[in-house]
Amino acid sequence: MITETDEVAEALDVAATRWPETKSRRELLLRLAMEGRIAVERQQDEEIALRRIAIRETSGALTGTYEPGYLDRLRDEWPA
Repeated sequence: MITETDEVAEALDVAATRWPETKSRRELLLRLAMEGRIAVERQQDEEIALRRIAIRETSGALTGTYEPGYLDRLRDEWPA
């Protein structure tokens, strides 16, 4: 159950122009929900792809910055 606020009514009116063959407001709401899900999934996929690109582009950027054994010496300084 959803209340048809002014914003929801406006969204449904826009959806009705996009899908004129859809007769009921209920069907329009369902189509909007499905399209929204698809849009969110697409955006998530794009964000993941961008993160992977950033990881590939920066991978190895700090290679050689720390000499061998640095991490072990650092850990030796930590209290037990």
